[in-house]
Amino acid sequence: MEEMQEVHEAKAVLNYARISPRKVKIVADLIRGKKVQEALNIVKFAPKASSEIIEKLLKSAIANAENNHFLKSEDLYVAEIYANQGPTLKRIRPAAKGSAVRIRKRTSHITIVLREAK
Repeated sequence: MEEMQEVHEAKAVLNYARISPRKVKIVADLIRGKKVQEALNIVKFAPKASSEIIEKLLKSAIANAENNHFLKSEDLYVAEIYANQGPTLKRIRPAAKGSAVRIRKRTSHITIVLREAK
């Protein structure tokens, strides 16, 4: 019988982030596949609203890898990062002639998976 090789990975998830997934995906595409240190540098200087959220989540994933899975941060890279749509908060804004306009405040579920480079 063949033995399954153990995959060394750590992940961090942020649910219900009050930012549109479309805005998160812009920064997520920049760091996908990069080494952890390079990804942190990119996120730190990216002038986007989601970069602060992703930076915090990336640091959390690194801490999970080091403390829970005993991996070295120098060997890690961003294997997967994705932002799925969460529930939308619906708000109403008064408009002309007594009508109302619906405001959609979108949320997202962001996931980062780090793997060990071989």
